Amino acid sequence: MFLLATTCAYLSKALSGVYMNSMLTQIERQFDIPTAIVGLINGSFEIGNLLLIIFVSYFGTKLHRPIMIGVGCAVMGLGCFIISLPHFLIGRYEYETTISPSSNLSSNSFLCSGNRSQTLLPAPDPAECIKEIKSLMWIYVMVGNLIRGIGETPIMPLGISYIEDFAKSENSPLYIGILKIGTSVGPLIGFLLSTFCAKIYVDTGSVNTDDLTITPADTRWVGAWWFGFLICAGVNVLASIPFFFFPKTLPKEGLEDNADAPTSDKEEKHQEKAKEEKRGITKDFLPFMKSLLSNPIYMLFILLSVLHLNSVVIIVTFMPKYLEQQYGKSTAEVVFLVGIYTLPSMFVGYFTGGLIMKKFKITIKKAAYIAFCVSLIEHLLFFIFFMMACDNLPVAGLTTSYEGIQQPLYEDHKVLADCNTRCNCLTKTWDPVCGDNGLSYMSACLAGCEKSVGTGINMVFHNCSCVQSSGSSSAVLGLCNKGPDCTIKLQYFLILASIGSFIYALAVIHGYMVFLRCVKSEEKSLGVGLHAFCTRTFAGIPAPIYFGALVDRTCIHWGTLKCGEPGACRMYDINNLRRLYLGLSAALRGSSYLPAIFILILMRRAQLPGETDSPENECAEMKLTEKESEHMDVHRNSMVENDRELKTKL
Repeated sequence: MFLLATTCAYLSKALSGVYMNSMLTQIERQFDIPTAIVGLINGSFEIGNLLLIIFVSYFGTKLHRPIMIGVGCAVMGLGCFIISLPHFLIGRYEYETTISPSSNLSSNSFLCSGNRSQTLLPAPDPAECIKEIKSLMWIYVMVGNLIRGIGETPIMPLGISYIEDFAKSENSPLYIGILKIGTSVGPLIGFLLSTFCAKIYVDTGSVNTDDLTITPADTRWVGAWWFGFLICAGVNVLASIPFFFFPKTLPKEGLEDNADAPTSDKEEKHQEKAKEEKRGITKDFLPFMKSLLSNPIYMLFILLSVLHLNSVVIIVTFMPKYLEQQYGKSTAEVVFLVGIYTLPSMFVGYFTGGLIMKKFKITIKKAAYIAFCVSLIEHLLFFIFFMMACDNLPVAGLTTSYEGIQQPLYEDHKVLADCNTRCNCLTKTWDPVCGDNGLSYMSACLAGCEKSVGTGINMVFHNCSCVQSSGSSSAVLGLCNKGPDCTIKLQYFLILASIGSFIYALAVIHGYMVFLRCVKSEEKSLGVGLHAFCTRTFAGIPAPIYFGALVDRTCIHWGTLKCGEPGACRMYDINNLRRLYLGLSAALRGSSYLPAIFILILMRRAQLPGETDSPENECAEMKLTEKESEHMDVHRNSMVENDRELKTKL
């Protein structure tokens, strides 16, 4: 029952974690914030983890572990609820547009007209500035994510330690494997929930969606991100309930089959031994730390993990944004495709890696070589992603001239041209239209359109002086679609990502076993805690923040708030974004192979704790343990038979 409850807890935490990552783009657009702040929001989860990790590592096993796990799940639910709060406090989302919902055929103030006097910039409104910039409602999301990180801290270490303390040693790996199912199914449900919520408009129910002039593929679209967090909050709270009914300790699995007196004696001895171990951990803290810090393989492994995880955090956190911008797809579509292609192959990779280690009885030194070689193959495959690239969309005044000729980026954008100077258009407002000539324009006014037909997303513009085509010189709402070649490249990208995920998972299993065996058994818990502390401090927290700031530098058009201040980015230079996203990830990952090479060199010479190189010694130890177990089995069987005879006589 505890295993079932813990699996549900693992599922709920994985569900909310994946959902948070998938909705970062929606949160960025909702609050009109730069990507650097989005990175800070994402890193706040790791900050919350760090606040409690030391407390949980040293005092968690002394307290009531099931109740602590239950409290952790409930706190995660509270964090998810706080994340959703801003939606109910800030009112309706108003996207940047030149078209008023009340606009009709007789009132086309957003079209080209030389008869009105209109400034080229929106009039600054101080009240709107205070409302939009100084409200800082995104802080609720950051605080909620931090609380979610605090709640997640006790679930994994205390759940595994509780199972290992009271389960048979031979059953423990099976139980931990079942827990991994929770961590595999949770992300899949998270991706499906993200896809569902991203398709629904953020204010659905309170606005008429027929009046919307944007689609889910538009960079101004915000899905119902808050709804998924309410579901995550409910799931986490429900997962917490069973843990409040579990005892502090359970009878050791297998001991209950023996007679009553020996069982109680063995339980008492087991508890006394556990208490001594706990006292030893706190007493020997400094010697253990000194031993770990002087262990070159362990320290190199921490350096390797920090460099490697910087790369992984960047890839996972910013993949939805990258695919949206690179291939022109909506958040819902991108998230669904990533989940379908990568999760099953990763699950198969983990299972295959564990099966190979068990089947072929691979030693730790062989596992280190396998992990290095397999990981290197996956890293080399990663460079193929550079070939699966699409070019920038042609947008008049940004990436191309009004004649359709590509122009250098990051220069003074020539938004106005001879065809639209008479129109008195707003030059910074992002409300794109696609002309018949395949060229996109930042607004219908800048396209020189004079008439409109229809309402909502079906609106069509006619008599567009800037649309130079042999047709009717008309335009429709939204950016032009990228060609079929780009869709084919996305399919190749996802297929390669699926293969890479399988190979990556295969390497991770072997690499993690090397990490666990390079430290002494009594130092293992402290070693795992210190490793987690270093990876979170130097990878989990800073990576999304500094990479978010770098992503902002590739923006070529920022959204504009009502007070004239820049909001969220509407369009990136995808060539620079690709070089940054793939190039920096590849460089960080490549640098992690340097400490890996030193680890292989040291492992060749060193004698690892818990592993002997001599096969004769191993055979001798095996024979001794087999004989001891045979004697123990004979003695135990005779005791059980005597007990049964006494019971039948009575």
